[in-house]
Amino acid sequence: MMNASSILTPSSKKALDLVQLGKLEKAFRTWATSTPGKKRQLSRLRVLLVFLIIRYTGARLNEVLTLDVSDFDLKGSRIRFRKEEEADGREVQIPKQLVNELKTTLPLLGNTGDVLNVDAAHVRRRCYNCAEAAGIPRELGTPESIRKSRAVELLQSNVPLPVVQRIMGHSTPALAASYVDFSEEDIRRVERFHLELEAKHKTSARNRFYGKIEKVVVGDVQASIVMIAVDGHRVVSVITSHSQRQLGLKPGSLIAAEVKAPWVIIHGGADAPKCTAENQFMGSVTKISPGKVNSEVVVKISESTELCSILTEKSRQRLQIKEGDTVWAVFNAASVVINVD
Repeated sequence: MMNASSILTPSSKKALDLVQLGKLEKAFRTWATSTPGKKRQLSRLRVLLVFLIIRYTGARLNEVLTLDVSDFDLKGSRIRFRKEEEADGREVQIPKQLVNELKTTLPLLGNTGDVLNVDAAHVRRRCYNCAEAAGIPRELGTPESIRKSRAVELLQSNVPLPVVQRIMGHSTPALAASYVDFSEEDIRRVERFHLELEAKHKTSARNRFYGKIEKVVVGDVQASIVMIAVDGHRVVSVITSHSQRQLGLKPGSLIAAEVKAPWVIIHGGADAPKCTAENQFMGSVTKISPGKVNSEVVVKISESTELCSILTEKSRQRLQIKEGDTVWAVFNAASVVINVD
C-alpha cells in the first residue's frame, strides 16, 4: 500500500521535478519527430504516447502497453487501466493536452485493438536515451521513476492521499470518520478538479485543500465558509455574501481552498500561538530555501498536505527555524480563496 511518507522522503530524490519532467518530454518529442519515413515516425509516435500516458497518469508500463483502443474515453477525458484481478479496472482522468494528443495520434496508429503494443525493453531503452539527451541521470529516466514523479507532483500539490492512491492503482484505505463522507464519485471529482486547476495555474500549488463545505454562516455583508478537507483539516474562509450566493456555496459542496504563501505566517514551537488567525495548523519543517531578502519554508501538516510560507530571511533567522522543527502555520480566513468544481 502506498502512503505519503513512502513518497515524500529522501527517496524522492529518485523522482523528477517539474523542470526535469519538462526537459524529458521535450527530448521525447524531439526524438519522435526527427526521423524521415512515415513508418518509422509512427513507431516513434507510439512510444511517445506510452511516455505521455505514464507521465500524466502515473500508470505502470505494463498497464499502458496492454491498453485497448476501447479503454480510451476521450470524450470524457478518461483512460481505463485494467489488471488481471480487476473486472472493471480503474479510470483515470487525463489533462486536456493529452486528450488532444490522443485524438490526433491514435487514428494515425490504426485506432484498433492494442494500439500501444510495443516491446517493453524498447520503451525502457528509449527512456534512458531521452533522459541522457535531457541531461538527466539514466536512473531517473525509468518508467517507474516517471510514474513516481507523477505521484510526488500530485502530493506536493496537496491532492488528498486517497485520490493519489486511486490514480496510481493502490488500494485505498477506508477513510476515517473525521474525513466526513467522501464517496468514490467525490474522489473522482477531486481528481478532475485538480486537473482543471493544474491547467489554469500551469504549476503545482502546495497551499491547496480539497474538501466539502461543512458549514455556511451568512451575514449581511460577509459569509463564513467552513470546509473539511479529505485529510480531516478544517479550513475557514470569509467571503462576501454576494460571492457565496453567486457561487452557490452550501453544505456538501465540493470546493478547493487556496492561500498564497506570503499570507501563511510561521510561529515557532509546539505551543499553539496566541493570535486571531482562524486557520492554525501544527506541523514540521521539511524544507527551507533561504534567500538574501526572503526565504521559503515548507511545513508538512499531514501525510499528504504541505503549506508553503514566504517570510523575510531576517524573520527566519530571528525565529531560528530549521528543518525538522515543530512549528505552526497560520493564516486568516480572509486570505483563503475558494474555487468551485
